[in-house]
Amino acid sequence: MTPTYTITDEILTLVAQIAARVDVLAIQSGMEQNPRLRRANRIRSIHSSLAIENNSLSLEQVTALLDGKRVLAPPQDICEVENAFQAYNRLLDFEPYNLMDLQAAHGILMKDLVKAPGEFRTGRIGVVRGSELVHIAPPADMVSGLMVDLIRWARESPAHPLIKSCVFHYEFEVIHPFADGNGRMGRMWQTLLLYQWKEIFAWLPVETMVWARQQEYYAALGRSNESGDCTEFVLFMLQAIWDTLEKFTATDQDSDHVTDQVKRLLDALGTSTRSAVELMEALGLKHRPTFRENYLRPALEAGLIEMTLPQTPSARGQKYRRKQQHE
Repeated sequence: MTPTYTITDEILTLVAQIAARVDVLAIQSGMEQNPRLRRANRIRSIHSSLAIENNSLSLEQVTALLDGKRVLAPPQDICEVENAFQAYNRLLDFEPYNLMDLQAAHGILMKDLVKAPGEFRTGRIGVVRGSELVHIAPPADMVSGLMVDLIRWARESPAHPLIKSCVFHYEFEVIHPFADGNGRMGRMWQTLLLYQWKEIFAWLPVETMVWARQQEYYAALGRSNESGDCTEFVLFMLQAIWDTLEKFTATDQDSDHVTDQVKRLLDALGTSTRSAVELMEALGLKHRPTFRENYLRPALEAGLIEMTLPQTPSARGQKYRRKQQHE
């Protein structure tokens, strides 16, 4: 099997931009020396990838759950988060070109969620969006051979790792080798392939950008399915990777720095315990999404503040205070 795609000028430009930026970011971010930042980004990846699959937990709930706190949510959604955390924690131990490792990763990711985690499907399967059937996967008796071919292509192809990882992701979704969990597996395995090229990709939350553009993600898959050529999907994923790098660089996150917005939030909080409304008033802010994205969420993810009701992040009486102890 040889995947079909075209190396366009736009793809070449993105590859060059990403390659140049990722080395600079690896130095500037200090991520290898900052376990808190790595963990926060991994939690973002898990939350976003599962949110694409309709998991109901918020980022704050996922964070609380993985901090060992009680979270009120559907048991299946909690299981999905716990499984994903275990799978991502072990991800870097897997060999991306080993089919047994891929199946083992699926076994961890889908434990207690499907009847046969880690085993290829035995029946026909289709992908439905709303009420529309958008893709019919190959027959089950072809899955093993197709996956062997895809793994072989990925191992032997001279394609640039960025392009190879995107093509693998697309072809994996086309084959749909498992009864369930194919979307989250495809995204996770692309992360592993990228990690083999540049280690910083183990900690960059590319899935967050994909989640933010979920409809574009599906549309790119659909266009590539219709044409039988995965160029459109490769272009989409490269753009998502580039935008992730841009966003990450813009936040100036590193081991010794917090943004001016977070500093202002900490000053407004002081030694008190305040609600989101009270903090917005103290900061002179009126736009709640801006407050959450630029002030509250970065401070929570950096472990600088904590919720008074972590088990129910959206509780009416939720307030915030500085963390007394840091990991």
